[in-house]
Amino acid sequence: MDRQSWLDGTLYRPDFERDSCGFGLMAQMDDKPSHYLVQTAISSLACLTHRGAVAADGKSGDGCGLLFKKPDAFLRAVAEEAGFTLAKQYAASLVFLNQDAQLAQTARDRLKAEMQAEGLTLAGFRKVPVNPDACGEYALANLPVIEQVFVNCPDDVSEAIFQRKLFIARRRTEKAIGPADKAFYLPSLSSKVISYKGLVLPANLPVFYPDLKDERFASSLVVYHQRFSTNTWPEWKLAQPFRYLAHNGEINTLQGNRNWSRAREMKFLSTLIPNMDDVRPLVSATGSDSLSLDNMLEGLVMGGVPLFRALRLMIPPAWQNVNDMDPDLKAFYEYNSMHMEPWDGPAGIVLTDGRYGACVLDRNGLRPARYVVTKDRFLTIASEVGVWNYAPENVLAKGRIKPGQILAIDLETGKLLLPEEIDADLAKAHPYRQWLKDNVRYLESSLTKSETMPLLDADSALQYQKLFNVTFEERDQVIRVLAEDGQEAIGSMGDDTPMAVLSRQVRSPFDYLRQQFAQVTNPPIDPIREAIVMSLKTCFGPERNLFDETPQHARRIETHSPVLTHDKFVYLTQQTGDEYKSITLDLNYDPAQTSLKAALIDLTRKAVEAVKQGYVIVVLSDRAIAKGKLPIHALFAVGAVHHALINAGLRCNSNIVAETGTARDPHHFGCLIGYGATAVYPYLAYQAINDLIRTKEITQTLEDAIAHFVKGINKGLLKITSKMGISTIASYRGGQLFEAVGVHESVIDLCLPGTVSRVSGADFDDFESDQQQLAKYAFNPVKPLSQGGLLKYIFGGEYHAYNPDVVMQLQKAVQNGDYDEYKKYAEYVNTRPVAMLRDLMQLQADATPIPLEQVEPIEKILKRFDSAGMSLGALSPEAHEALAEAMNRLGGRSNSGEGGEDPARYGTVKMSKIKQVASGRFGVTPHYLVNAEVLQIKIAQGAKPGEGGQLPGDKVSPMIAKLRCAKPGVSLISPPPHHDIYSIEDLAQLIFDLKQVNPQALVSVKLVAEPGVGTVAAGVAKAYADLITISGYDGGTGASPLTSVKYAGTPWELGLSEAQQVLRANGLRGRVRVQTDGGLKTGLDVIKAAILGAESFGFGTGPMVALGCKYLRICHLNNCATGVATQDAKLRQKYFIGLPQMVMNYFTFIAQETRELMASIGVRSMEELIGRVDLLQLMPGETPRQHKLDLKALLDQKHIPDSVPKFCVDARNPSFDKGELAEQMVVDALPAIKAKQALTLTYKVRNVNRSIGARLSGEIARAHGALGLPDDCLHVKLSGSAGQSFGVWNAQGLTLELSGDANDYVGKGMAGGRIVIYPPSQSDFVAHSNVIIGNTCLYGATGGKLNAAGMAGERFGVRNSGCVAVVEGAGDHCCEYMTGGCVIVLGNTGLNFGAGMTGGFSMVYDEDGHFARRYNNELIDIHRITNESMEEYRQFLREKIAEHVKLTGSQRGQQMLADFDNAVAKFYLVKPKAVKLDSLLKD
Repeated sequence: MDRQSWLDGTLYRPDFERDSCGFGLMAQMDDKPSHYLVQTAISSLACLTHRGAVAADGKSGDGCGLLFKKPDAFLRAVAEEAGFTLAKQYAASLVFLNQDAQLAQTARDRLKAEMQAEGLTLAGFRKVPVNPDACGEYALANLPVIEQVFVNCPDDVSEAIFQRKLFIARRRTEKAIGPADKAFYLPSLSSKVISYKGLVLPANLPVFYPDLKDERFASSLVVYHQRFSTNTWPEWKLAQPFRYLAHNGEINTLQGNRNWSRAREMKFLSTLIPNMDDVRPLVSATGSDSLSLDNMLEGLVMGGVPLFRALRLMIPPAWQNVNDMDPDLKAFYEYNSMHMEPWDGPAGIVLTDGRYGACVLDRNGLRPARYVVTKDRFLTIASEVGVWNYAPENVLAKGRIKPGQILAIDLETGKLLLPEEIDADLAKAHPYRQWLKDNVRYLESSLTKSETMPLLDADSALQYQKLFNVTFEERDQVIRVLAEDGQEAIGSMGDDTPMAVLSRQVRSPFDYLRQQFAQVTNPPIDPIREAIVMSLKTCFGPERNLFDETPQHARRIETHSPVLTHDKFVYLTQQTGDEYKSITLDLNYDPAQTSLKAALIDLTRKAVEAVKQGYVIVVLSDRAIAKGKLPIHALFAVGAVHHALINAGLRCNSNIVAETGTARDPHHFGCLIGYGATAVYPYLAYQAINDLIRTKEITQTLEDAIAHFVKGINKGLLKITSKMGISTIASYRGGQLFEAVGVHESVIDLCLPGTVSRVSGADFDDFESDQQQLAKYAFNPVKPLSQGGLLKYIFGGEYHAYNPDVVMQLQKAVQNGDYDEYKKYAEYVNTRPVAMLRDLMQLQADATPIPLEQVEPIEKILKRFDSAGMSLGALSPEAHEALAEAMNRLGGRSNSGEGGEDPARYGTVKMSKIKQVASGRFGVTPHYLVNAEVLQIKIAQGAKPGEGGQLPGDKVSPMIAKLRCAKPGVSLISPPPHHDIYSIEDLAQLIFDLKQVNPQALVSVKLVAEPGVGTVAAGVAKAYADLITISGYDGGTGASPLTSVKYAGTPWELGLSEAQQVLRANGLRGRVRVQTDGGLKTGLDVIKAAILGAESFGFGTGPMVALGCKYLRICHLNNCATGVATQDAKLRQKYFIGLPQMVMNYFTFIAQETRELMASIGVRSMEELIGRVDLLQLMPGETPRQHKLDLKALLDQKHIPDSVPKFCVDARNPSFDKGELAEQMVVDALPAIKAKQALTLTYKVRNVNRSIGARLSGEIARAHGALGLPDDCLHVKLSGSAGQSFGVWNAQGLTLELSGDANDYVGKGMAGGRIVIYPPSQSDFVAHSNVIIGNTCLYGATGGKLNAAGMAGERFGVRNSGCVAVVEGAGDHCCEYMTGGCVIVLGNTGLNFGAGMTGGFSMVYDEDGHFARRYNNELIDIHRITNESMEEYRQFLREKIAEHVKLTGSQRGQQMLADFDNAVAKFYLVKPKAVKLDSLLKD
């Protein structure tokens, strides 16, 4: 049994797998093939080894490969040696065959037969020489038989037709062979290109394939790729490049893209492929996202779509909100947007079809791509600069691919095709703008103001609200807030209610769906600060054949949002003409005549029939309620109809509009759209708003209130899509990015097919029973509207784990130090009605107990306890310090949270041993990092995964502002993503950064439970983390939108079990410690968590309650009545009663209960307990739907051998990269650092030398604290191309001077010192027009100075809070979230400058006059500095430019100084609106 089979019956699913990589392309621009290019490409790939993963055997990789323009001379020579005669036109490909000789022969025979059927001749199979010694253990176990197939083409067939015949023959072969033979695979089958790939490390690729060392093997273009998979069982065929492309990133919308490609295939007709059934399905429903992406590209190109148009259909730039885009180009994107949704997510793609070599980036530019053009006509594009050793004097240009751009080389003409040229060719292919003008109708409110919404009387409105389960709480806390403020309500403290399937209340089917979110393998997006990339644009009308372009393809109705007002709904449904013909299908059925399931099946039949009859707008309406009838829930109706239409090949002929009373908050809309609704008309929400106006709870007009409600829902939808890293609603639609927790397979199969559902649960009978209860209540006029109780505790409402009885009993126990009182508290919790999945698990009753004295002492157990990360800012200083002191005295660890820590606490009993590094990087300095035992990277937070932290302005006191390098009173927001973690290899880099600055510390990564978290955890372990925390949805938060608190994340029981199962099956569990947190309350929770796989335990809310918190859920308002979560000095002084001893009592009591329970089940130590799933047994549950839960998968590890570790056995998880150069620097510099002696050192660097300076900065901080060394005391001179994170955490007194260039993250987290970068003296290119540093430089910098004589990439200065920097150009999102410091840009910038900027200032040279259209004016304003009052700023600018010239020799700076009066007229001063102009230079 192989390792992957060990996971049969567990929570793992193969489609949870994720990967990322390093990639590149190298071409000789004049199409001159050479073996030199082949060798150089292979060595370049080896320089990206750190972007892949290396197995424990040191040989197996996750896959790497090369895609060549066909090496014709070599192939003809080896074919002749093998006895084959090749025609003028021929194709060659490797073929992976089964080790079973019979299956291999079957595949050969079938391939030959299909070639003959297409009129082609299979010339023969050549045995490819391979050297298995290059393979590791796993690669050998899966090694296919590798041969090379040669196919001849008749002379009278054109090359284009030959390519299609090869494609058809290959697809027919794959469809015939695939089901029976999983090993069979053709890496490429083309007359233009050939691929060599495998599960080896890059350096071993030519060892494994001796062909690649053959001098005759000459090519003029190579695409290369190195993979990082989240597991350790990658497949040979999933190594990249694929047939066209190599992809670095992750397609977040994959499920939807695959569904839509299946739906759309029935529309595909092409004269080049006579029978489309030969090649359907075009897109594989299994395999990696990159494989599916390649499938779609190949299908489009084979069908006749030009390569660049095909790329633009799949990966368009952000065009909807870019005002200065060429109108014809925008028209091209708008025209095509209806016929294919973006394949959205981080994507850096290099590809070739044999003529073009190209690179394209996603609309957000989330993967790096740097290019170099040399004078001898070599083009290199790669994830990093410096991957091969070109001479500085040979460089013609250095640049980067910008977000959404394509750069290409045309080998036929030798021309480098710049993005602007490719765009211009696409835009002028047809008169798209005129076609749109003639055919598009825009659905805007102004068109239809004449329609007045019919209003329900009070009794009818009450009946509707009761039937659709609206409560007073929902009206007041959700609908009213949306209607008044136009945004989601903010709450705090997290969700302590049961999952819907465990509840005894009637819960909406929407509550059973948990939003998925991005973590590690892809980043969430900030939809507010980066609104420029987001879009809710929605089209109505039938789609058309993608292979044609006609004026009819432009026909559609467009709207800016899928949330319809009454006006828009009426306008849409009253269209005349066949293209927008509408039909309304009633969702109400008679339960006396039929069942819910039968009613749904009947509904799908009616919908399919209606679309067959030519109806386009299919309205699913639950409006016609009546006594004796029940409504089908809109979620089930939309999902079932959507999939029925896909299966019938009709989905793209139609649009689904939900007219429903069920949709009232953003999650509801997200679910409906996520399961296929084109648009939603929430009529009952509008009636509820009218009711609130009638009762004077809202004082606005109905029109204004509804407009605010729609605006708030739109913001919420953008938040939901961006949480998953998706930019457009078109890509989110039908993507099904949810986990169903507690839904039976019968419901999934009919209504939500493809949805992750792992524990079964409520079936159609349960949901019908719920609706019958609501109907009985709705049509009883005596019953008032329910109070609710989902958001806050209401007596008689939903159960809350932290109810007043629990809170008061816990405080009574810890304040009196009384273990008997604690036992009463534990009894409340441990015997509560089933509220969490763990409540359905009990300890084995037949275990043999042992005496308590035989169990390990309390002190050992206490060492496994952490207080969870709560920032100083969210908590008061007194509460934060009390937690730290308590944990230190107990021998556990406290977590600083993400707000930094007062250095006065370092080295004392009040120091937090765990220092958190979150996306805001507040207070993260080398001094902070070296004063830690554990460095925790907070990827996500259980209560609000996919979102950054929020600290309201009134909690930003002068002390908090000082620690966070921000302005007092100004709200602070952490970005949703870590801007240096857009993929798994980026996380590996940050882990390396942290291990460099503090080698003694362990590095922890905090994840949140969701489907696939085990797979992500495996990737994190392979990225060399030492600890992994799995958080549950029920953790706390200081402030978060209510929809995030209620609907995202899953129970830690699911996440922890999955992580334990996957880590063990991967052989990684022994390398990492695993922790869990989220709602842990008692020793029984600790025991169950340990049995499921945790070896340490995090507590957040419990210790806060022990300190006096009364669980009032007002943390975000700064008026905490107990002084725990406020910065208000009066409240803290008057009401805070917390003492470290109370927290110590709490943890001691939990440890005592844990010991007693361990004794009761005969376990002597925690190590005997961890992973012992045999000690748990499942209980049947207390309600009918609890009975239907199937939790066996949580405890199933029977296939994994007992010899595989259940807990961590290694002290550390060391990186394969030993950082030899950095270690040598420490050896050379340490005596001088300790003695504060001036020293200058000189070294050469390459891109493989990463995080240079971090080791030195760590030693400086350890020796001298935050003060560091005197200015320029340690001066390190370097030459070459520095690897990632050059100058990371740079300490005061350290100067890094680099002659060359650097990759991403230069100066990240720098706290002092100086970084100087300039081109080599031999270079003669124009420095300010070329890129010298990569993306996300100065992220979280708190001090120091940076000078770079060249351009920077995207997000320069993101979250800068103290560094003074001078660069000569910058990409998009420069100075994003900046809170301090100064950034001077002596050149053009990209889009969205200064988004979220609340402090510091910038000066920008507006060379081309576009800056006024490129900055984000939400929080900043711009000023010229030419008038008299701005003299001090002109002087400041002149000084900084002069200093820049002195340090870098900048030609740009020299030119400006020489003509300063004219130059200064083109500068803008950029500052936050909230900051006064005269204060900028005084700070």
